[in-house]
Amino acid sequence: MPVNQNNRLDAEHALSIIIADDVELTRTMIQTLLQKAGYRDLRLAAGPEEVLQSLAARPADVALLDWVMPKMNGLELCGCIRELDEQSSHYTSIIMLTAKEGVEHLVMAFNHGVDDYLNKPVNRSELAARIHAAGRISMLQNSLLETMRDLEASNQILSELAVTDPLTSLGNRRYITQRSEAILADIDARGGTLAFLMIDIDHFKQINDQYGHAAGDTILKKIASRLRKATRPTDVVGRFGGEEFCILMHFQEAIHCTPDLFERILKSIAQKPFDIDGQQVLVTVSIGVSTYHNNDEACTLDTLFRAADKKLYEAKDAGRNQVMF
Repeated sequence: MPVNQNNRLDAEHALSIIIADDVELTRTMIQTLLQKAGYRDLRLAAGPEEVLQSLAARPADVALLDWVMPKMNGLELCGCIRELDEQSSHYTSIIMLTAKEGVEHLVMAFNHGVDDYLNKPVNRSELAARIHAAGRISMLQNSLLETMRDLEASNQILSELAVTDPLTSLGNRRYITQRSEAILADIDARGGTLAFLMIDIDHFKQINDQYGHAAGDTILKKIASRLRKATRPTDVVGRFGGEEFCILMHFQEAIHCTPDLFERILKSIAQKPFDIDGQQVLVTVSIGVSTYHNNDEACTLDTLFRAADKKLYEAKDAGRNQVMF
């Protein structure tokens, strides 16, 4: 027999199977037939409660459920198993065991989420064939669920990358725009003030020319770190592009939006030189600040950005290393 065929059978016989029937003789008979067919992971349950407890502790690939059981019938149990499956992102292939005859019962079972139907008394060959098919359904469904989880995780990573600056790990311009829109909407609904800080590194081109672009990248990363430390946990720090950074500061009361907060951020950059390959490099920034108050119809996100940019250039024209508010 080819190796891949051996592997396929090993995987099939490794199926986790739970057998639920309130008649002990039926349970043990099915267990014996499946053991002879090579299946090893077999659990027996005398009723629905045992099934649900067992599945909550460890999922199964296949469940053989008797239709008629005390307290809860097989169709009701099937619904409970489907709820467990949804919660655990797993799929259990369900075979209904019954002595009921007639197409209407078959249709009823399938409408309740049953995957297959096996008449009593159970035929050994038919049981093996049904288990084989049910295991294949379970493996395919769970493989699909795993693929979906992987895709969701990949999409989440891609979404994060789309709003993250790769050099500094700060939010990028897209992220800042999204957060600004959300904060403005919150301010319009609940009140408050937003301070938008546009920050530009002074003479950054000279730094790149003198120390190299690798040194420039190091300074960008270190400035990002200092800005994080100089701001509140609720503030949003981002890299707008190039040597420009920005900060969103949301205040519940406008009185708390004071120039000393912005001066502290300014000083956090200039107070200590940056160590670049053993050289002490003094770097300063200029900051322009604009504000938004609730229901300010004359102010849009674009005008907010433009106003901060204008104040930034006023700070540059006034000699740099200062805040214009």
